[in-house]
Amino acid sequence: MPRWVLAGALFLAGCSGSSGPKMAELSELPASIPVRTLWQASVGDAGDAVFSPALAAGGVYAAAQDGTIARFDSVTGKESWRVNAGEELSGGVGSDGALLAVGTPEGEVIVLDARSGEARWRSRVSSEVLSAPVLTGDLVIVRSGDSRVFALDAKDGKRRWLYQRSSPALSVRSPSGMVADRGNLFTGFPGGKLVAIALANGGVRWEATVSLPRGATELERVTDVVGSPVVAEREVCAAAYQGRLGCFDATSGNLTWSREISSTTGLTVDARYVFASDEKGDVLALDRAGGTSIWKQDRLFLRRLTAPLALGREIAVGDVEGYVHFLSRDTGAFVGRFATDGSAIRSPLVRLGNGFLVQTREGNLYALSTQ
Repeated sequence: MPRWVLAGALFLAGCSGSSGPKMAELSELPASIPVRTLWQASVGDAGDAVFSPALAAGGVYAAAQDGTIARFDSVTGKESWRVNAGEELSGGVGSDGALLAVGTPEGEVIVLDARSGEARWRSRVSSEVLSAPVLTGDLVIVRSGDSRVFALDAKDGKRRWLYQRSSPALSVRSPSGMVADRGNLFTGFPGGKLVAIALANGGVRWEATVSLPRGATELERVTDVVGSPVVAEREVCAAAYQGRLGCFDATSGNLTWSREISSTTGLTVDARYVFASDEKGDVLALDRAGGTSIWKQDRLFLRRLTAPLALGREIAVGDVEGYVHFLSRDTGAFVGRFATDGSAIRSPLVRLGNGFLVQTREGNLYALSTQ
């Protein structure tokens, strides 16, 4: 089991003195796009965990650290059911609309019926579960904190295959996302590696290097792939802490382009651009074809941003004080802002029909729209 380092605290630790840099204060916007609250609900406090809401089959599934799991109607926000798993939770939620899965600090995987909330089965992996499980086909795929990936049978939780690799001595403690697409599972690892794993048997299709460790100390050499890889048409893109952002051929893993950017949360793409938040609070837009810089918004310094979410004409990004900022897709200029409950937004923003979902650290869910 590797020793953990909190990526969000690394840069801040060097800035905590009285004369060090301060988090950017927000100024009034001269004009703002309308932001509508479609609905609002609450599931419970996340504590030290990062819980992402899952959208599947017309339902929004959310969890809290105390074991609460709930389903809400994706259109109205009406609560369908609420249960308690009886265990403290640390990772989730994953759902395909038929089942949902969460994980615990002890490595227990808990699977429920998504329609009723009734327990289906429990299984155990090798260490704590920080990431949301991925449900695809007849598999529940779970990643443990020691960089192992378990494929469990969706019917009974029995292991179908296991992927494992060695980890460096020091790693970023954050939920590393997984994406199932085109018969592969794409996920990043400590040491800057991005891997395509065959869903059928757990075999490695390809392995690529997003970033190489550099520096004289263990801390300087931390360069873990963070957030979730993004698969788009022919490429898959990923970002690393203290490293690079890169896009690779989804079939072969060959590098298409890369840029020196350090992120703690990951990236998103649209038809033309790749958008990322870096560790200092800058939001960047890069040309998707070759990685050329398009714009940079630097007025959110040290606000611990989420990965951006592309919404058409705007880009949305959450921050440590519970604000959602809206930037122009083409220029990076501020075009709007929405205040939630004042607690940190740490989980990725999730697309929802004509809007998107926000889950705060205090466990409040906001369905927002700019249309």
